[in-house]
Formats: sequence, C-alpha cells, structure tokens
Amino acid sequence: MSLKISISGVRGLVPESLTAEVCLDFAKAFGTYLSDDSSAKKIVVVGTDPRTTSEFIKGIIFSGLLATGCKVIDLGICPTPTVGIMVRELRANGGIIITASHNPLPWNGLKFVREDGIFLNEHQAKKLIRLYETKKFIAKDHRILLSNYSGIETHIDKILKVIKPGAIRRKKFKVALDCCNGAGSVACVKLLTKLGCRVEAIHCHLDRPFPHPPEPIPDNLGNLVKLVKSKKADIGFALDSDADRLAIVSDLGKPVGEELTLALATKYILSKHKGSHRKKKLVITNLSTTRAIDDIAQQNQAMVIRTKIGEVHVAEQLKELKGLIGGEGNGGVIYPRIGFNRDALAAMTMVLNMMAESGKSISELVAEIPAYHMIKKKIDCRDQDHADAVVEDVKEYFSNKTLILTEGVKVVLPTSWVHVRASNTEPVIRIIGEAKEKDQVKNLIKQVLNSFA
Repeated sequence: MSLKISISGVRGLVPESLTAEVCLDFAKAFGTYLSDDSSAKKIVVVGTDPRTTSEFIKGIIFSGLLATGCKVIDLGICPTPTVGIMVRELRANGGIIITASHNPLPWNGLKFVREDGIFLNEHQAKKLIRLYETKKFIAKDHRILLSNYSGIETHIDKILKVIKPGAIRRKKFKVALDCCNGAGSVACVKLLTKLGCRVEAIHCHLDRPFPHPPEPIPDNLGNLVKLVKSKKADIGFALDSDADRLAIVSDLGKPVGEELTLALATKYILSKHKGSHRKKKLVITNLSTTRAIDDIAQQNQAMVIRTKIGEVHVAEQLKELKGLIGGEGNGGVIYPRIGFNRDALAAMTMVLNMMAESGKSISELVAEIPAYHMIKKKIDCRDQDHADAVVEDVKEYFSNKTLILTEGVKVVLPTSWVHVRASNTEPVIRIIGEAKEKDQVKNLIKQVLNSFA
C-alpha cells in the first residue's frame, strides 16, 4: 500500500512504488482528462517542492503532458497555493504539483488542479484514475514547453493587496521561521521582509534535505522553539514541505498546535465583517477540525458548515456558498480572496495583522481562543476492507450516541467528539478526538481503540 491513489492525488515511495511509469501514465491521463473536441491546446502549469526526486519526476510529467498535446508552463519550485493562483492568473486549464506535502522522504507525489485553481473533486479524480487504469490516452505531440518563474511574486503581491500590511510594517515584528527546507523557503522570507519583519530563519535552503519530518506538528518544532527563545522573537512560524500548512510557536516559546492556526485566522477575518448578516458570514471547515471554530463563529454571529475531509470539499463549498474563510485543523487556511488552496503565506499575514491591530502578543491572542484538548492518533491499515471493518466496530460500540456518517464515523457527545476514518494520503486509519478536559478525551480515544481491538 505504499502507492496511495485517492481524491488527494497520488503519493508513493520513490522509486519503489511511485515509479517513472506511474508518473508518466498519470501525466498522460491528466492531459487526456483535459482534452476535448476542440483543437485549442490545453495549458498546464507545473510546480514542485524541493525534494531531490521532484526534478526527476518533473521531466517525466513534462513528457506525458507534451505527448497528449498540452502546452506546459514550468513554474519551478514554489508553494502549492502558488500553483493554484497561477492556474487562474495564466488562464490555464489545469495544473500539477509534484509534492508529497507532509510525508517524509523518500515519499513524493502528484496533486492535480483544475482550471479554477481547486483540486480535482471526488468525481473528477475518479475519472482521472479510470483513464490512468485503462491507459486510453490521446496522442498529440505539439512540444510547447515554457518557463514562468513569477509565481511567488504574483502570490505575494496578491496577499499584500488583499490583506493590508501597514499595521504589520509599523510594528517591525521579529519573526522566527522554519520552512523545513521546503517550497516556502524563498517565498516566506520574501513575504516577511516585505511586511517589514525582522526575520530569523532556519531551514530555508532549497538545496538541502529536510532537517526533520516536514509535518508541522509540535514533535517536529524543537529547533523553532529554541530559536524563538534565543532570539526573543514575537512569534515563530513552521511550514510543511509545500507551504500549505502553518503551525505557530508563541512568544513564550510554546507550540500552540496547528489546530489554532485556522481558529486565529477565522477570528481575524470575522472581526472585519461585524456588520454583515449571519448568513453571509460563512466559515467552512471539515469534520475533524476543532470545535473552537464553532465557538468563534457563535461569538461573531457567523455560521459554520462542515464537510468531508479533503481540502477540495472545503474549497468547493467556499466557492459555491461564497464563504468568507475556511480550511482544516491541520494548519491549513483557505481565504477565497487570495485563492482556493490552503495557504501558509496568507495565514501568516492574517496572524501578524491580528497581532499588529490588536496590540496583543500571540500568546495573549491564543489565550482568548476557547480551549480544548485534542488527541490525534493513527494506526496502520492493511487495506480498505480493514478500514471499513474498524469503522463498523466503532459505529456498533457507540450505536446509542449521536453519529455523523458523512465520512467514516464521528461520534458527537455533549462536551466531546471523536472521528474515525481511513486516511486519504497514507495507509493508516486516523482517530481524532477532542474534549474540554484532557482525561475525557484520553478516555474517549481509549474506548475507540478498545472497540476494534
């Protein structure tokens, strides 16, 4: 199961499972997917993260796209949200991002973007996968390959136009930064510099390997914590390898948890729409995101809509319902005025503006967010049948409780909840629980584990 093909794209170990043949066939499948009866060439933009295998895979992706008649634009190394923005800016028909996001080496992968800058949804992804499996590819060899490395500047300019930076520039914050030598390394330093921040950066080198696992969870933030303390920084930011997830370390040198990134951004954006009607203040998030989002929405007379797991579900609802802000509790913030992808750069700017405009430290702002204790666990999963069996066992065990079956099973209790589902990106079953008291959520997780032991 080291090759994972799902709604979230393709991920695998290079070269064991994510082989040259797999990459070539998926590129041909995507070129075929974008084709129609018209003679117009299909434009596809391609961006990568800096993994050593990304450049190798990129050449294969180019070959597959060109073989199906696509005009290909190479964006170089850039954040995932940058690719989504450039699809729209260049009026491309789609995009491919070569990244395994938070997965460690030697993983790599492919993410597929449609013409509105949003990832393929479930129906679209299934169509792409069918083309990959049947190998019914079109053949149109036009050989048009261009380069456009303006994506990062375009992305930053868009952020600065939408989120006014004046207050941040006046404060001259000292910001500690750990980009894990990922795709945000250049972009984040440029953005923070333009915001007038004094940047203390570590692990912002595109030509070096990941210094630690790229998922921005507290266990991986030790170096950033030390940097914040030693430099007496106002805040610390950590990103995953493709810069779509943001975690925060407070001025006290404490990781605040990636769940609170969206909570802080949501509170900031809702504060800008105090006079709007409740139905126009929509926040979109998924089933596994902290209940603090509901509390913040209630405090600001806003509404929360929850979707299945997967960024595309949140993005599509934001677009369809004209939501103000959305995202996921893994540090992913989506702000439609900038783009329809999780965007660590936009999230950084919102949090800094919140600090600047309120005059409060990040630790003070975090203290104002309703406090919950969350536990995230994952267990190895043999296959989909195994995952389905686990979900059924949990459903039966909690059959007398309120259950949400939108995806997997979410058990909702008066002061706690737990969500059990198969991962879209790894061969694991994810278990996420939250409660007001730590012992309460620990006991809830224990019950879940016992239900299928």
